[in-house]
Amino acid sequence: MFISVPSTCAVCHAWPGRPVCAACCARFAPYQQRCGRCAVAVPAHQSACGRCLTTPPPLDASFAAVDYAYPWSGLITAFKFRSQPGLAGPLAQLLRDAPGVQGALDAARIVLPMPLSAQRLAERGYNQAWLLARQLAPQKATAQVLLRTRDTPPQNQLDRQARLDNVRHAFVVDPLRATEMAGQKVLLVDDVMTSGASLYAVALALRQAGAASVSAVVLARTPEPNAD
Repeated sequence: MFISVPSTCAVCHAWPGRPVCAACCARFAPYQQRCGRCAVAVPAHQSACGRCLTTPPPLDASFAAVDYAYPWSGLITAFKFRSQPGLAGPLAQLLRDAPGVQGALDAARIVLPMPLSAQRLAERGYNQAWLLARQLAPQKATAQVLLRTRDTPPQNQLDRQARLDNVRHAFVVDPLRATEMAGQKVLLVDDVMTSGASLYAVALALRQAGAASVSAVVLARTPEPNAD
């Protein structure tokens, strides 16, 4: 269990230090070549994974700071499920420092967090994606555009196709805000991208509302076998 102590690194517990110290960022968040469409790690010579080359996703681009692995998986769990919203700042900084993320933030006109269902929001008390989005782009971020229409079963026990089916039509653009999406460059923010199913479902909803482009930034990307 990770506990964020003031002036102590949440990873190595060095004191004094930032919530995530520079040494841990350098050690555990090295540069990794990633697919430009889904952010999965790929060999250094590739710009896209095989899946995205054959079946391009509805996202124009995706960026991730790290793989979903130690120590970030533990920090994200603490951030989401153990009432540690104070980790939003250092985790957002980790994401901002990732290649391509600042450019994506600058290019976007609207920054949207992935929405939670009403049930999960009530259980958790906050939407971790909204906390990240607000740290990354306080002037562009809004949580009032996307709606999650139903609370879907957890994705972690499903295969890729089942994940896609599970979230199909689970997200909509608020009808009162839909006209605002026309012609806009939209950037989605989430904590973890696994199969991309939820982000893809939201991207499709935004495109149906007329968004000119939809990209995504995520804190961590779950490695996929045979992604290249």
